[in-house]
Amino acid sequence: MSDAHFATADDIRTRFSRTMSDMYRSEVPQYGTLMELVADVNAATLAADPALKADLERTDDLERIDLERHGAIRLGTAEELFTMRRLFAVMGMEPVGYYDLSVAGVPVHSTAFRPVREENLARNPFRVFTSLLRLDLIENEKLRSEAAAILSRRRIFTPGALALIERFEASGGLTSEEADDFVREAVETFRWHREATVDADTYHRLFKVHRLIADVVCFKGPHINHLTPRTLDIDAVQAEMPARGIAAKDVIEGPPTRRCPILLRQTSFKALEEPVVFRGEGEGQAGTHTARFGEIEQRGLALTRKGRALYDRLLAQVRDAGGQGNAGADYAARLAEAFAAFPDDYETLRREGLGYFRFVLTDKGRSDVSAGLDSLSMEALEAAGYVEAYPIVYEDFLPVSAAGIFQSNLGGEEQRSYAGHASKEAFVQALGAPVADEFAVYEEAEARAIAEVRAALRRKLHDSAA
Repeated sequence: MSDAHFATADDIRTRFSRTMSDMYRSEVPQYGTLMELVADVNAATLAADPALKADLERTDDLERIDLERHGAIRLGTAEELFTMRRLFAVMGMEPVGYYDLSVAGVPVHSTAFRPVREENLARNPFRVFTSLLRLDLIENEKLRSEAAAILSRRRIFTPGALALIERFEASGGLTSEEADDFVREAVETFRWHREATVDADTYHRLFKVHRLIADVVCFKGPHINHLTPRTLDIDAVQAEMPARGIAAKDVIEGPPTRRCPILLRQTSFKALEEPVVFRGEGEGQAGTHTARFGEIEQRGLALTRKGRALYDRLLAQVRDAGGQGNAGADYAARLAEAFAAFPDDYETLRREGLGYFRFVLTDKGRSDVSAGLDSLSMEALEAAGYVEAYPIVYEDFLPVSAAGIFQSNLGGEEQRSYAGHASKEAFVQALGAPVADEFAVYEEAEARAIAEVRAALRRKLHDSAA
């Protein structure tokens, strides 16, 4: 079958993310309230800052704001992770980055499935932070074996989804009708099921070790535990959440408020206590479980390796001071004070090699046909007014922030540190594919932008000489 008859991965990803959003809104009504709040804040921010709106329009980022969201799931077995990679591949989503959250007391390691090229991100940047349970971190051998046995019995993918994944792999694509069928089947994996797969006693024994273990092991599948809209002003959202009846977490994770946003800032509302039914005689035993919450993100400039090293050092300096972590009423002040050492204007960030940028020809650059322009450095071209630089948006995640979001919605005594030993090799083996290095992804994006500018300048010179 011709590729022309296939739905694009971008289109399938958009259909899937919209269907997922509709499903989650129906399951967690407060998510709808959160989406309305973010839309209101984004509209007010754009109205108050015409320059920001113009920049977003110029870089094709304005339309994607309303599409921007990420989800998060927690898987239980290597087989589930392997098939999940295949499922996301249908939507053009690749594994980027390896995150070891065990050092922060969360017994998982993770990757982010997402599109990697800028043209695909511009069409739909949907991403899913995907964690795999570390059963090896359950110290009680009998309980560890019991949890593994429970997980081995469940099947989280529908037969229809598996068949369509196989068809995609065999044919190289799906027709539009098949894509609709795929989305309908795939979202079933992420749906909430209130019926537990274990009795109350088993649930509570696993819960006592770590409630995230109970969340992964005791239910039919990896229910989406949050979806995250992107805001242009997370401080305004955080301040407004209580007025909308949303219980916000105490602090915003990530860097402080800045003129030039960097990396990722996140906040959330507290996890919901939801009724569940444990297995037992008759109709089972009623109980409750907390797993799903609402999250908001604000994304900024992607930092280079040098910039990330500075960020990590400053953040550690704040969190290690007096052993306070991100606790204390003065945390925001301590954070802002430490990050005064991090440049807060794009020109300095670019000159010092702290962030990744893309370059776009100006009107002058598009009209001048002088020889030799294509050989000038981007700095020289920018200084002469031939190009403008725009920050490349950070599309990935921060381990400390992810752990902070997890922990704020877990509570309890399980927030301890496991012996820190990342197991990337085991994760990659389970995944069945390597994970991309996020820095390499941004380096390649910046290099492509530079190459496109140089190619455009050469084309103009060639056309003028023809």
